[in-house]
Formats: sequence, structure tokens, C-alpha cells
Amino acid sequence: MKPLHSLRNYRPDQRAWAILPPYIWLVLCLLVPFFIVLKISFSESTFGIPPYGPLVQIEEEVLTLSLHFEGYLLLLTDPLFIGAYLKSLKMALVTTLWCVAIGYPMAYYIARSAPRQRNLLLLAVILPFWTSLLLRVYAWIGILRNEGLLNQFLMWTGITSTPIEIYRTDMAVYIGLVYTYLPFFILPLYTNLVKMDRRLLQAAYDLGARPWKAFFTITLPLSVPGVIAGACWFSFRRWASM
Repeated sequence: MKPLHSLRNYRPDQRAWAILPPYIWLVLCLLVPFFIVLKISFSESTFGIPPYGPLVQIEEEVLTLSLHFEGYLLLLTDPLFIGAYLKSLKMALVTTLWCVAIGYPMAYYIARSAPRQRNLLLLAVILPFWTSLLLRVYAWIGILRNEGLLNQFLMWTGITSTPIEIYRTDMAVYIGLVYTYLPFFILPLYTNLVKMDRRLLQAAYDLGARPWKAFFTITLPLSVPGVIAGACWFSFRRWASM
């Protein structure tokens, strides 16, 4: 324990002052708006400006707290909101499964590549972040619409004679979600795989295990935390953006 005189003479160093602005920014731009919205959610809806009643009233020197839960009951009982919850959950689960099916082989290949090739592959994964998400989504619109590149290619190869309706369907939404969030699944999984102790695999090979058995008994169980991290991040992100 520090002596009393040293505590009295304590002055925060420059590092403490350097991290103060981010905390002020979070309080002003995150916590304050959050509590304002929370207050409005428990207020009674009214016609006027502002469109909600006071939460706390003082009448005849009596403090009254009026909490209204109609908005929350509507969110939990209205069929429109319940249908939106279920559809959002379905899209999150299906897209997560597709990200696992596509992202795991990609992350595994990157982690097992040579260092120079690995850096190039990681650059290819991160490269889409250098472009605006809005531009990337509009690019997919040009690919998936009826007269887009995908349908032109399918008709050119003779796979189909008429355009396939993909744009404005759930399939187009799944494609856009997988494309958008696949890098967020690959990166944490790659970090998990690249840090894996390869001596475990070498020991399994020395004991006569085949590559596929070593993968399912060593690599796959040890990579589960990376899979869970990527899957949970996307699922929660999709649910929050509903």
C-alpha cells in the first residue's frame, strides 16, 4: 500500500489523459442516447411534440413514476414482429452454416500455406473491406438480376434457356449475407488454426493415423473455439440488425 503522502501527491500521467477522450465520446454518443431511447420506450405514446409523455411527474409535492410496457408487449405479441424474429433467426442460421461450409476450408488452406502465399491470401480476404459495402452490394445486383452476368453466363453455356429469378429472392439475400460476413468468419478461424501446435499432428502421423483421422481427432476439435467465435459474431450481428 502506498503511503498517505504519496497518494496526496498523485497526479495522473499523460497516458491517463490520452485515453480520456474515447471514454467521453462513448458516454456522449452511446450511453446518453441509449438511456434516452430507454426512457422513451417506457413512456406513454402521445400525439404532439415530443410524441411521448413524461416518465416522471411531480404533482402536489408527490413524485410519480409512470412506466408503460405497451411497446414491449407489442414487440412480443404482434404476429408481424414474431414473423420478423423467426425469419431473421432462420437467415442467421442458414447463413452461418454456409459460412462454416465455405469459410472453414478457406481458413484451413490459408493456415497451412507457405508464409508468403499466406500473406497474399489474407490480403485477398481483407481486400473487399477497402471498398464501400454499398458499392459491393450494388455490384451483386448487377450480377444477380435477370439480365445480369450470372444469367447471361448460364444462358451462354446452355444450362438454361431463360433467365433464372434470383434477384429479389431469399437466395439473393443469402448470397449477399455470406459474401458480406464470410471474411469475419475466416479471420478468427484462421487465427485459431495458425496457432495450433503442429507437433500434435506429427505425433498422430508417427503413430499411424491417417490424415483424415488426424484432422477429425485433432484439428477439428481444437478449431471449435474459432468456429464458435466466427459463428456467434455473425449470428448476433444478424439478429441485432434485424
